[in-house]
Amino acid sequence: MGKVYLTGAGPGDIELLTIKALKAIQKADVIVYDRLANPEILKEAKEDCEFIYVGKEDGKHTLPQEEINELLYKLAQKYENIVRLKGGDPLVFGRGGEEALYLKERGVKFEFIPGITSAIAVPEYAGIPVTHRGITVGFRVVTGHESPYKERSQIPWENFKTDDTIIFLMGLHNLDKITKKLIEIGKPKDFPIAVISKGTTKDEKTVIGTLEDIYEKAKDLPTPALIVVGKVVNLHKDLNWWES
Repeated sequence: MGKVYLTGAGPGDIELLTIKALKAIQKADVIVYDRLANPEILKEAKEDCEFIYVGKEDGKHTLPQEEINELLYKLAQKYENIVRLKGGDPLVFGRGGEEALYLKERGVKFEFIPGITSAIAVPEYAGIPVTHRGITVGFRVVTGHESPYKERSQIPWENFKTDDTIIFLMGLHNLDKITKKLIEIGKPKDFPIAVISKGTTKDEKTVIGTLEDIYEKAKDLPTPALIVVGKVVNLHKDLNWWES
């Protein structure tokens, strides 16, 4: 039985891949990779490595999560080193924990290889620190894409009344709903918000606005996109080093 390395690919810029992840990729017999993992990373694999794409896009999944779990189990019966390559970090909305539990129940060894999460790196490339002395002492990372089959939201909206920076991942298609909900709980309509598309890549684009106008400004941006809500957004004009 082989071993599965649940590996973070980082947020997009290939140079943000960790050394540990690179070593796992270089010795992999098979790599099961997501849509958000930079495809350039696959060039680091050995010549006879097999590649299996299991990317998920809005409304279209190459394989359902349950089948990905089973695929990893079957590959572990055939190969010695299996890399499950995920964009960002495998445990930040990456379903890595679910895959690890499935493997654990079937006696398959696994290892987590952390990746630089887009929740911090993408705002950083856009010149938006998630914390900044005198502005905010904390930040929250929240899914912007809940299951449509849940009867009620698990997002604790009432807790967002603080000055903490809020980072929504995978939330562009729900941007209008997110901004209206934040206004509803008491955030000012002119509260700063940023949407960052294709962060840490050469195609990165940041749109700055307020809770009232950001939907119209950013609705046509391509995904993947990340949403940052907080007064730290105001630092973008001075700290925007990557796009400039």
